[in-house]
Amino acid sequence: MRSSNPVFSRRGFSRDNGHAGFNATPQAGAPATGNPYAQGTAANPYATNPYAQTDIQGAPQAPARPDVMTIDDVVTRTAMTLGTVIVAATAAWWTLPVDKENVGTAIGIAIGAAIVGFVLSLVNSFKRRPSPPLILTYAAFEGVFLGVISNIVSVYWAPGAAMQAVIGTMAVFAGVLIAYRTGLIRVTRRFYGFVMAAAIGFSLLMMVNLLFAVFGGGDGLGFRSGALGIIFGIVAIVIGACILALNFKQVEDGIAYGAPREESWLAAFGLTVTLVWIYIEMLRLGAILSGDD
Repeated sequence: MRSSNPVFSRRGFSRDNGHAGFNATPQAGAPATGNPYAQGTAANPYATNPYAQTDIQGAPQAPARPDVMTIDDVVTRTAMTLGTVIVAATAAWWTLPVDKENVGTAIGIAIGAAIVGFVLSLVNSFKRRPSPPLILTYAAFEGVFLGVISNIVSVYWAPGAAMQAVIGTMAVFAGVLIAYRTGLIRVTRRFYGFVMAAAIGFSLLMMVNLLFAVFGGGDGLGFRSGALGIIFGIVAIVIGACILALNFKQVEDGIAYGAPREESWLAAFGLTVTLVWIYIEMLRLGAILSGDD
């Protein structure tokens, strides 16, 4: 199971030839690569944005224009991407039986969908321009994966865990959004660095655990079961919540920079990847807690 958000491995809004976009290479006068959170400094590209205004939090905002990204664009694209995930997951849940005779086939399809989804997530992350068809295709394959594993967990480990994971994911999203908008969470350079270091470290640790599980059998190093599994599950959800705050900041910066409207697809992609991560960890945590009862 993938526990990383490739969108934040290299991309950040930066100005390029008068337009804002996601770019891995620092531009003159722009913040450090992938970290556009140094506001209020001479290096802040907001200062040279002729369209920048100020919102209620003091962050620059660009007025609505036909060719730039708006919050409505992000909401619409995110709804389309998440809707594709939900539709694909529902279809996989009802069309791929997970009884003892067919569970092997369902797992094989889920693993295949997860691999394709992971490859597409990397392609979408490293493409210079967002591709809506590729993003929606990623969402479809991710949905198939989620639908199968959710059904398996609900049948064999924790009945109702899928609905609990959905509610939990929605609660985390709402909580982080409220905390971000009210200023309880402030995305600064230090916050960004800490979250990225934690996410990379956690992902590497889980990869090592997976390798031990594959070649050594059992549960690897034991990070995904029992008391340790609960602790690491909570840590993963907290990291996902922090990355969600980075998503919100990224959207805010894109609007402030006057990013092209097409970049709203990349924002939607980043939000979807993060929410999928949180959902998977919620589902896994539910399965562990149910097994400990």
